[in-house]
Amino acid sequence: MKIIVGLGNPGLRYRNTRHNAGFLAIKALSRKYRLAVRKKGFGGEYGTGHIARQEVMLFQPLTYMNLSGGAVKAVCSSRLAEKSDLLVISDDVNLPLGRIRLREKGSSGGHNGLRSVIDMMGPDFARLRIGVGRSGLVEDMSVYVLSPFPRRERAALDEVLGKAVECVETWLAKGTEEAMRRCGQ
Repeated sequence: MKIIVGLGNPGLRYRNTRHNAGFLAIKALSRKYRLAVRKKGFGGEYGTGHIARQEVMLFQPLTYMNLSGGAVKAVCSSRLAEKSDLLVISDDVNLPLGRIRLREKGSSGGHNGLRSVIDMMGPDFARLRIGVGRSGLVEDMSVYVLSPFPRRERAALDEVLGKAVECVETWLAKGTEEAMRRCGQ
């Protein structure tokens, strides 16, 4: 089984915020493949099914972003055979809105959710980063990432979520290297 984790924060307050790009990608996958992500367990919500002829679990930790690692470790300890079967999706302020980047492994890049997962799982797992851009204003980064996407960015958001879905499909069907080649580095 492949496990695809979308990082975000639970609750209506955070539903359409930049920091919830991982949750939004899981939602896009669940819609396209009609996989309900409603079961509770492992400190999150999940659903199982098939994408690109692979058995998958879509998982959203409900522990809040900075504590995501505990939930990811719980689900992986129960359901994951190989770390190469794990893909974590998160937002990235260092990428412009509309860009994605897939890596086979690496650092957190300053992302607290990824840092939490790395603390629990080590750095050797694939991660797909969804660019949410940076504010041109001098402000607290947490205020920016916890703000909703404005209407003027919705079309770009929908487009990048489509790219993320395609990247996940490629990762499942062809592996990390081919997905990195096709999805941008």
